[in-house]
Amino acid sequence: MSLFLYGTLRHLPLLEIVLGHPVGDLVFEDVGLADYLTLSGPDGAYPIITPQPGWQSRGVKVSGLTETDIERLSYYEGGFGYELRPFVLTDGDVADVYMPPDDMQADDDIWSLEVWTAQWAELTCFAAEEVMSYHGKRSSADVAKIFPRIRARAASCLLAQSGRHGANVMRGNLELIERSREYSGFFAFDRVLLKHERFDGGTSELVEREVFVGTDAAIVLPYDPERDRVLLVEQIRMGPLARQDPVLWQMEPVAGLVDPGETPRETARREAMEEAGLTFRQLEPVAEGYASPGASTDFFHVFVGICDLPDTAAGEGGVVAEGEDIRAHVMPFDDLLSMAEDRQTANTPVTLLTYWLAHHRARLRAVS
Repeated sequence: MSLFLYGTLRHLPLLEIVLGHPVGDLVFEDVGLADYLTLSGPDGAYPIITPQPGWQSRGVKVSGLTETDIERLSYYEGGFGYELRPFVLTDGDVADVYMPPDDMQADDDIWSLEVWTAQWAELTCFAAEEVMSYHGKRSSADVAKIFPRIRARAASCLLAQSGRHGANVMRGNLELIERSREYSGFFAFDRVLLKHERFDGGTSELVEREVFVGTDAAIVLPYDPERDRVLLVEQIRMGPLARQDPVLWQMEPVAGLVDPGETPRETARREAMEEAGLTFRQLEPVAEGYASPGASTDFFHVFVGICDLPDTAAGEGGVVAEGEDIRAHVMPFDDLLSMAEDRQTANTPVTLLTYWLAHHRARLRAVS
């Protein structure tokens, strides 16, 4: 069976993930589909093929696919309403094409595989690995519902490839025997079975662990060096609720999850505007690291944001559509330091930021 591929599946590493095998036995031919044009979806993250008389959508005809291959491809595409339809290609052959639903809206820009490869390919491959791990276990429609979170987890995997940490630690052998996803929704929960190299050169016994799979977050403490003030936000939190802590509303820095295609710095600036209406003049990097590496993938990118904090910066905010109900507090830095020293900052990033700022405060005030 032959398919005409016009979009992201022309990227061979992605195609191999979806098919579940190398593509060496398949035949690829450069062809076109007349009277169609491949336009860009939001941010160029995927293409949308649309009727356009007089134009031609370029792609590849892939021959040698099995029924199992088509079934896996349809699983990958089907959750978003793509359906196979036969078309006559520019070489005169008939091939099936995954066509988007009629109501899918495209931008005016022509989609470019080269641009997509540079910006989105690696993230998309990470996401495809999770999508295809559900093949035979969950429907493609169910997977489509959680796809934004799948992409967010993929973005975290991508960020993990460029961390600054890792000096002077063991890079030993690890045998990952099994990794099973026990739950997947906004967050995910995995069970892993592994053996690993020991410091004495031997191999460990079988180790069974569970891990909470979240996504990277940007955390930023707004600081006004002229007024020597900081801003904290207050909102209800599920962690204290689950721990049966009587204090459910917590004081925190501004924070948010890093969206796919976004840098942690961009996240910090976006969240500051959404939660407190703040614009930073500069961001001071403080730390990056795991919140609890023994049990969670959560990884924090921590900053101090230099900004103006007049009295009017205090107030209420948040994105209503995301269920946020946030109150901003402006306080002198000395008050925050007193809280930290009295162990009243029940949020570890707040404590870290407080002592970092105590160390760098004179420098920041000198150049404000």
